[in-house]
Amino acid sequence: MTKRTRAGGAMWSGGGTGDALGAEVRMGDGISMERAINEIEGYLLWEAEKDRARTRADAFCKDLPWLTDTQRQDVARRYCQDQSEASRSYLERIAARSATLRAEYEGVYRALRRRLITGFLTGTLAVVVLVTVVAVGLTAR
Repeated sequence: MTKRTRAGGAMWSGGGTGDALGAEVRMGDGISMERAINEIEGYLLWEAEKDRARTRADAFCKDLPWLTDTQRQDVARRYCQDQSEASRSYLERIAARSATLRAEYEGVYRALRRRLITGFLTGTLAVVVLVTVVAVGLTAR
């Protein structure tokens, strides 16, 4: 099951199982530790993305020396807004694709697990039958 959280408007998909036994670790207010970590990670990643957009906007505006200070601020603001929308769209597509892949891989894993268990049980049954035939053959002498 994929968990999704929204951080800064972007979807972040998280995996994992909580602790080593597969149970979710819950904090005092009922929020799972995994969800809290996903929220923090999403927030930090989104803040880094916004900072990257501001840095790129400043670099873009440096190449336009004829702009007034007000125009430069407006261009930088619009550039950051455009970058944020593009990043949000991109991250939402990645999250959706991650959820699709996770569901697909979980299905493949279940099928492989069924095949492995079937093979193990078949092998065990064959060994039991073989041991039984040998035991019956030895007692018939």
